[in-house]
Amino acid sequence: MIAWVAPVLAHSLEEVGQDLRDNDRYFQPVDSEAPGFTMQDADGRLVSLASLHGKVVVLNFIYANCPDVCPLHAERIAELQTMINQTPMKAMVEFVTITTDPKRDTGEVLRGYGNAHGLDPANWMFLTAAPDQPEDSTRKIAEAYGLKFTQGDDGMQMHGIVTHVIDQDGRLRARFHGLKFEPVNLVIFVNALTNRAQKPHGHPSSGFWDKLKGLF
Repeated sequence: MIAWVAPVLAHSLEEVGQDLRDNDRYFQPVDSEAPGFTMQDADGRLVSLASLHGKVVVLNFIYANCPDVCPLHAERIAELQTMINQTPMKAMVEFVTITTDPKRDTGEVLRGYGNAHGLDPANWMFLTAAPDQPEDSTRKIAEAYGLKFTQGDDGMQMHGIVTHVIDQDGRLRARFHGLKFEPVNLVIFVNALTNRAQKPHGHPSSGFWDKLKGLF
Protein backbone atom coordinates (compact mmCIF):
# COMPACT_ATOMS: atom_id res chain seq x y z
CA MET A 1 0.00 0.00 0.00
CA ILE A 2 2.81 2.42 0.95
CA ALA A 3 4.43 2.03 -2.47
CA TRP A 4 1.14 3.06 -4.11
CA VAL A 5 0.44 5.97 -1.76
CA ALA A 6 3.46 8.10 -2.69
CA PRO A 7 2.75 8.58 -6.42
CA VAL A 8 -0.96 9.08 -5.85
CA LEU A 9 -0.43 11.73 -3.16
CA ALA A 10 2.37 13.63 -4.90
CA HIS A 11 0.46 16.71 -6.08
CA SER A 12 1.41 20.36 -5.69
CA LEU A 13 0.31 22.40 -2.70
CA GLU A 14 -1.65 24.73 -4.96
CA GLU A 15 -3.61 21.87 -6.54
CA VAL A 16 -4.35 20.27 -3.22
CA GLY A 17 -5.36 23.57 -1.63
CA GLN A 18 -7.83 24.28 -4.40
CA ASP A 19 -9.31 20.79 -4.23
CA LEU A 20 -9.71 21.02 -0.46
CA ARG A 21 -11.43 24.39 -0.77
CA ASP A 22 -13.86 22.72 -3.15
CA ASN A 23 -14.33 19.49 -1.20
CA ASP A 24 -13.97 20.18 2.52
CA ARG A 25 -15.77 23.14 4.09
CA TYR A 26 -13.86 22.64 7.36
CA PHE A 27 -10.52 23.39 5.66
CA GLN A 28 -9.11 26.93 5.89
CA PRO A 29 -5.96 27.77 3.92
CA VAL A 30 -3.52 30.11 5.68
CA ASP A 31 -0.12 31.55 4.84
CA SER A 32 1.34 33.45 7.78
CA GLU A 33 4.19 33.15 10.24
CA ALA A 34 3.20 30.63 12.91
CA PRO A 35 3.35 32.06 16.44
CA GLY A 36 6.45 30.76 18.15
CA PHE A 37 6.51 28.91 21.44
CA THR A 38 8.92 27.29 23.87
CA MET A 39 7.33 24.68 26.14
CA GLN A 40 8.49 21.59 27.99
CA ASP A 41 7.56 17.98 27.38
CA ALA A 42 6.48 15.36 29.92
CA ASP A 43 10.11 14.79 30.94
CA GLY A 44 10.94 18.47 31.39
CA ARG A 45 12.86 18.91 28.14
CA LEU A 46 12.39 22.25 26.41
CA VAL A 47 10.85 22.15 22.93
CA SER A 48 10.39 25.18 20.70
CA LEU A 49 8.68 25.58 17.36
CA ALA A 50 12.08 26.66 15.99
CA SER A 51 13.58 23.33 17.10
CA LEU A 52 11.08 21.55 14.84
CA HIS A 53 12.26 23.47 11.76
CA GLY A 54 12.42 21.15 8.75
CA LYS A 55 9.37 19.12 9.78
CA VAL A 56 5.69 19.59 9.09
CA VAL A 57 3.99 20.17 12.45
CA VAL A 58 0.41 19.14 13.17
CA LEU A 59 -0.56 21.18 16.22
CA ASN A 60 -3.58 21.07 18.51
CA PHE A 61 -4.60 22.38 21.94
CA ILE A 62 -6.48 20.40 24.59
CA TYR A 63 -6.46 19.85 28.34
CA ALA A 64 -6.46 16.42 29.96
CA ASN A 65 -9.35 17.06 32.37
CA CYS A 66 -11.71 17.97 29.52
CA PRO A 67 -14.68 15.56 29.70
CA ASP A 68 -16.04 15.79 26.17
CA VAL A 69 -14.44 17.17 22.98
CA CYS A 70 -10.75 16.99 23.95
CA PRO A 71 -10.68 13.17 24.11
CA LEU A 72 -12.40 13.08 20.72
CA HIS A 73 -9.83 15.50 19.34
CA ALA A 74 -7.00 13.35 20.74
CA GLU A 75 -8.48 10.30 19.06
CA ARG A 76 -8.72 12.18 15.77
CA ILE A 77 -5.04 13.14 16.07
CA ALA A 78 -4.20 9.47 16.76
CA GLU A 79 -6.16 8.50 13.64
CA LEU A 80 -4.26 11.03 11.54
CA GLN A 81 -0.95 9.88 13.02
CA THR A 82 -1.70 6.25 12.22
CA MET A 83 -2.48 7.15 8.59
CA ILE A 84 0.65 9.27 8.18
CA ASN A 85 2.90 6.78 9.94
CA GLN A 86 1.98 4.09 7.42
CA THR A 87 3.86 6.14 4.82
CA PRO A 88 7.38 7.59 4.49
CA MET A 89 5.93 10.84 5.86
CA LYS A 90 6.42 9.47 9.40
CA ALA A 91 9.97 10.84 9.50
CA MET A 92 8.87 14.23 8.15
CA VAL A 93 5.93 15.04 10.44
CA GLU A 94 5.75 15.87 14.16
CA PHE A 95 2.45 15.91 16.04
CA VAL A 96 2.40 18.45 18.87
CA THR A 97 -0.33 18.81 21.50
CA ILE A 98 -0.20 21.71 23.96
CA THR A 99 -2.18 21.60 27.18
CA THR A 100 -4.12 24.71 28.20
CA ASP A 101 -4.20 23.54 31.83
CA PRO A 102 -0.52 23.28 32.85
CA LYS A 103 -1.33 23.50 36.56
CA ARG A 104 -3.11 20.13 36.50
CA ASP A 105 -1.41 18.49 33.53
CA THR A 106 1.80 17.27 35.15
CA GLY A 107 4.41 15.15 33.39
CA GLU A 108 2.73 11.98 34.64
CA VAL A 109 -0.63 13.13 33.27
CA LEU A 110 0.92 14.05 29.92
CA ARG A 111 2.57 10.65 29.56
CA GLY A 112 -0.60 8.77 30.49
CA TYR A 113 -2.78 10.76 28.12
CA GLY A 114 -0.92 9.64 25.04
CA ASN A 115 -1.05 6.01 26.09
CA ALA A 116 -4.76 6.25 26.84
CA HIS A 117 -5.61 7.67 23.41
CA GLY A 118 -3.32 5.61 21.18
CA LEU A 119 -0.76 8.29 20.30
CA ASP A 120 2.70 7.13 19.22
CA PRO A 121 5.53 8.96 21.07
CA ALA A 122 7.80 8.29 18.07
CA ASN A 123 6.50 11.51 16.49
CA TRP A 124 4.01 12.94 18.99
CA MET A 125 4.67 15.12 22.04
CA PHE A 126 2.41 16.68 24.67
CA LEU A 127 3.78 20.03 25.85
CA THR A 128 3.09 22.18 28.88
CA ALA A 129 4.38 25.38 30.45
CA ALA A 130 7.86 25.44 31.97
CA PRO A 131 8.05 26.11 35.73
CA ASP A 132 9.11 29.73 35.19
CA GLN A 133 6.21 30.48 32.81
CA PRO A 134 2.84 31.90 33.92
CA GLU A 135 -0.02 29.42 34.37
CA ASP A 136 -1.96 31.03 31.52
CA SER A 137 0.98 31.02 29.08
CA THR A 138 -0.29 28.06 27.06
CA ARG A 139 -3.76 29.60 26.77
CA LYS A 140 -2.10 32.75 25.41
CA ILE A 141 -0.31 30.65 22.81
CA ALA A 142 -3.66 29.13 21.82
CA GLU A 143 -5.05 32.68 21.48
CA ALA A 144 -2.12 33.60 19.23
CA TYR A 145 -3.30 30.77 16.97
CA GLY A 146 -6.84 32.17 17.03
CA LEU A 147 -8.28 29.72 19.54
CA LYS A 148 -9.62 30.98 22.88
CA PHE A 149 -9.86 28.78 25.99
CA THR A 150 -12.06 30.48 28.60
CA GLN A 151 -11.64 29.08 32.10
CA GLY A 152 -14.73 28.70 34.28
CA ASP A 153 -15.05 28.58 38.06
CA ASP A 154 -15.37 24.79 37.94
CA GLY A 155 -12.00 24.34 36.23
CA MET A 156 -13.59 23.51 32.89
CA GLN A 157 -12.67 25.52 29.79
CA MET A 158 -14.93 26.64 26.98
CA HIS A 159 -13.18 26.34 23.63
CA GLY A 160 -13.39 25.38 19.98
CA ILE A 161 -11.51 22.65 18.13
CA VAL A 162 -8.91 23.38 15.48
CA THR A 163 -6.08 21.28 14.05
CA HIS A 164 -3.28 23.50 12.73
CA VAL A 165 -0.75 22.55 10.06
CA ILE A 166 2.63 24.32 10.06
CA ASP A 167 5.12 23.88 7.25
CA GLN A 168 8.84 23.07 7.42
CA ASP A 169 9.73 26.79 7.49
CA GLY A 170 7.51 27.62 10.47
CA ARG A 171 4.63 29.08 8.49
CA LEU A 172 1.02 28.32 9.42
CA ARG A 173 -0.50 26.87 6.24
CA ALA A 174 -3.90 25.48 7.22
CA ARG A 175 -6.56 25.13 9.88
CA PHE A 176 -8.93 22.17 9.93
CA HIS A 177 -11.93 23.21 12.01
CA GLY A 178 -13.90 20.90 14.29
CA LEU A 179 -13.95 17.14 13.96
CA LYS A 180 -16.03 16.69 10.83
CA PHE A 181 -13.26 17.19 8.28
CA GLU A 182 -12.18 14.12 6.32
CA PRO A 183 -8.94 12.82 7.93
CA VAL A 184 -7.54 11.85 4.54
CA ASN A 185 -7.82 15.49 3.44
CA LEU A 186 -5.38 16.57 6.14
CA VAL A 187 -3.06 13.70 5.17
CA ILE A 188 -3.18 14.86 1.54
CA PHE A 189 -2.40 18.43 2.57
CA VAL A 190 0.53 17.35 4.74
CA ASN A 191 1.85 15.23 1.89
CA ALA A 192 1.67 18.21 -0.46
CA LEU A 193 3.86 20.13 1.98
CA THR A 194 6.39 17.31 2.12
CA ASN A 195 6.47 17.22 -1.70
CA ARG A 196 6.70 20.95 -2.42
CA ALA A 197 9.99 20.54 -4.28
CA GLN A 198 8.31 18.42 -6.93
CA LYS A 199 7.04 19.89 -10.18
CA PRO A 200 3.25 20.32 -10.33
CA HIS A 201 1.34 17.45 -11.88
CA GLY A 202 -1.67 17.71 -14.11
CA HIS A 203 -4.89 18.42 -12.27
CA PRO A 204 -6.07 15.33 -10.36
CA SER A 205 -8.79 13.31 -11.95
CA SER A 206 -12.31 13.37 -10.55
CA GLY A 207 -11.71 9.97 -8.95
CA PHE A 208 -8.60 11.12 -7.06
CA TRP A 209 -10.34 11.77 -3.74
CA ASP A 210 -12.30 8.52 -3.84
CA LYS A 211 -9.09 6.56 -4.44
CA LEU A 212 -7.41 8.21 -1.47
CA LYS A 213 -10.35 7.66 0.85
CA GLY A 214 -10.44 4.02 -0.22
CA LEU A 215 -6.75 3.68 0.66
CA PHE A 216 -7.36 4.37 4.34
